[in-house]
Amino acid sequence: MSGLFITFEGGEGSGKTTQINRLARKLVDEGHEVLTTREPGGTPEAEKIRNFLVQRDGGNWSPMAECLLLFAAREMHYSQIIKPALDKGKIVISDRFTDSTRIYQGYGHGLPLERIEQLKQIAIGDVEPKITFVLNINTQTGLARSESRLNDQVNDGAQTEDRFEKLGNDFHTRINQGFIRLTKDFPDRCVLIDASRTIEEIASDIYNGIKPHLEKAA
Repeated sequence: MSGLFITFEGGEGSGKTTQINRLARKLVDEGHEVLTTREPGGTPEAEKIRNFLVQRDGGNWSPMAECLLLFAAREMHYSQIIKPALDKGKIVISDRFTDSTRIYQGYGHGLPLERIEQLKQIAIGDVEPKITFVLNINTQTGLARSESRLNDQVNDGAQTEDRFEKLGNDFHTRINQGFIRLTKDFPDRCVLIDASRTIEEIASDIYNGIKPHLEKAA
């Protein structure tokens, strides 16, 4: 089969990591070659940029500076990790991609969307995932989940990736609204998933969402 590029999007605490891991295991069990990755990150250089952007002491970046750093990381991530895997016929599942920049820097911080699209064209051209699952959850519930996870990380001695969590309820409300808007702007590839349900119910909807793509690519 040809490669299949799948992304997961959503606000803090929406359960993306859980669903990505679950989907990857199921696809591997079915005999597919699967690569899971994340943004910002994926390459050593992009992981360094991730630390600048998501660690609580990473710096006080302007929205445009954030966007430039994200696309610098994304260009290397796509060219060195994602595209080679797709060219080999693998299924690539990424925790976030360009949509997160549209939402966090655009809807969240107010950076004009046309500026973001201009930078996207420079960095990766017309590249978009084949299918994007947008996990939607109440803002307060998601932040509570994220806070619990971050507390566990602190207790384990890990660094805390909470720079965006600290931006306040208004910011995260805009993020939530932006992701809903995203599914309306890109209905052919974006699937809105109610992430307030059980893990099993969510996983079932996600798998049913990609089955037609698996069958078509086979």
